[in-house]
Amino acid sequence: PEPGCLQTWAAHSRALVGRWTTARCGGRARQMRRQQRDEFRALLLSIRGLPAALPALPLELTILYNSLLFTVGASDSAIKQEPEGIRQGLLRVLEACGACGEDLGTEELWQKVLQEVTVEELQAPLHRLGALQAAWWLAASQLGSVAGLFQLLSAAEDLGRSPCGEVQNKLLSVIKAWQVPPEGASLPLVQSAKDLKEILCTAAAFLQGLQELEAGNFPTALSHLQEAAGGFCSKKILAKIYPCLGCCAQQMGKPQTALQYLKRALQVDFQCLPALSHVAAVYHELGEIDAEMQALTLLYEALGNNPPAAASSSPYFLMQTELLVHTPVLTSLLRHHHPSEVKYLLAQRCLQYGRVADAVEHYLDFLSLLQEGLQQQVPLDGSSPLPRIPEVFLEAASALEQAGRHQDAITLCEEVISRTTDLIPQVLRVEERLEQPECPLPGAGLAGGLLSQKESLCCLAWRAAGYLHQGWAWAKLGESKEAVTQFSRCLSDLLRVQLHGSGIKWTENFQAEVEVLQKIRLLSLIGRGTQFLELGRHKEALLDFQHSLQISSGDPAAASYLVQALWKLNRKQEAAAQWQKFSQGSPGEDGQQQGQGRPLPLYLVSCLEQAMFPHSEPLARSIQDYLGTAAQDTS
Repeated sequence: PEPGCLQTWAAHSRALVGRWTTARCGGRARQMRRQQRDEFRALLLSIRGLPAALPALPLELTILYNSLLFTVGASDSAIKQEPEGIRQGLLRVLEACGACGEDLGTEELWQKVLQEVTVEELQAPLHRLGALQAAWWLAASQLGSVAGLFQLLSAAEDLGRSPCGEVQNKLLSVIKAWQVPPEGASLPLVQSAKDLKEILCTAAAFLQGLQELEAGNFPTALSHLQEAAGGFCSKKILAKIYPCLGCCAQQMGKPQTALQYLKRALQVDFQCLPALSHVAAVYHELGEIDAEMQALTLLYEALGNNPPAAASSSPYFLMQTELLVHTPVLTSLLRHHHPSEVKYLLAQRCLQYGRVADAVEHYLDFLSLLQEGLQQQVPLDGSSPLPRIPEVFLEAASALEQAGRHQDAITLCEEVISRTTDLIPQVLRVEERLEQPECPLPGAGLAGGLLSQKESLCCLAWRAAGYLHQGWAWAKLGESKEAVTQFSRCLSDLLRVQLHGSGIKWTENFQAEVEVLQKIRLLSLIGRGTQFLELGRHKEALLDFQHSLQISSGDPAAASYLVQALWKLNRKQEAAAQWQKFSQGSPGEDGQQQGQGRPLPLYLVSCLEQAMFPHSEPLARSIQDYLGTAAQDTS
């Protein structure tokens, strides 16, 4: 190009940069970024309309640098796309030097350019362009590529022959070792390479911290995240780093340190509601019930009153750390909960902590949200804490029962029963199907595969639990005959299941569901047996308690009720023998805590409590008196 063309292009570039520097803090910054991007693109096209020439390349690469920065500033999604302009720029550098690299990948192309092009005037613009390339690779989590590029840029002798994995471990070292090229006054930049380096360091530390956090290397993750927090950070990025530090500290068994980090996140940005959610989780771990409930209440109010809005970007920088850090683990840690999810957590926690009146209020509020299309408002990717809707109804029924609102509990359970009736076959055969894939596709259940069997078992468990709750509710109302009817319906439902299988895969696939069904059967037999006792039908009660012990050989409630039934049948010697057997022996494996560490569904906990034998001491005294009298008679 003619010298006059170079001067014109340079003047145009300076004018665009000057216009941005003057107006970047205005209210129309985003619109101006688009205008600047389009003008820089047009300027770049006019330069590239001519063959590549060494005298014009420093200007061309500087304009490319500014153009790419405005591309990122005009659209947050631009960083997720391949920066084709960089590749074209490198190919034009090789063209001007009489070389080619069309068949090379991006990393190989950078290696060829940096190793073969020695023109002094091109080093600074190439280094700046390399820093931009690193930003794109960081956004794609290609940390090894970034480390390799900066190894070439900094030409650090001690890292010169390091393997790729080793270089990645020293990512921050090679970025820091890079010497930022000086800026020329004649070719101004919209964002300095020095600021860009600081942003790259912060983003690299943040990304490495997230990688280590996901891998479970918590001390290393903590170190990287702390370095990121001490780097070139806006309030927006600090509000993302601190919750990650908090989660890391929590995983390391340091809940108080976790709380400090999470509170810092809220101090930096009071709208950082994910931090408040994690605060509640830490208090839950610590067993500080009041603090946990207060955090959840504040979170619910904040979500309802001021839905979180995205913080505005800094007007000074087009390339920012927050644009470079987008990983699934970060998305998961900083997920914003829907108000209904927090409402459910409040209800669940109140029920678990025995705050029955509050639990009822929260559950009823939550159920009213179902009328507003709740399924469309919460994520369906498994990240939501919400259980299946029938389980929520059963938990609500449990809360209503404990609050003495037995008729309301019966009504809620009837809703579960009616909704699941048509979903359960008359005979449910559950068998091992070796031809089924380990991870069936989402629609596999519709074809009667493994998923449909599990779904059918879940539906059966929900309906049987509905009858179980109704049985206990009628018992509390003093309606023993109706209670017996509901318990019998529950047991009849469970007879539909035919289990065929014993292999490891079968056990893995269905063990949890079968354990729940067995627990429901046990509780229903005990419940019906207690109502038979109330009705004076002692022989039928005895049979139910015997069947209960066949399911759970050492269950203390079933054993105590069995002794009571024998006592009422005037079979006192048998009752005493059974009492001695159960009081001296240790509970069998089936009588231990349900599922050997597998938690009982929350909706069954109240049924388990109602099934506990309430007359242990009087019965024990009666039997001890009987045994004492029998011993005297024998003497």
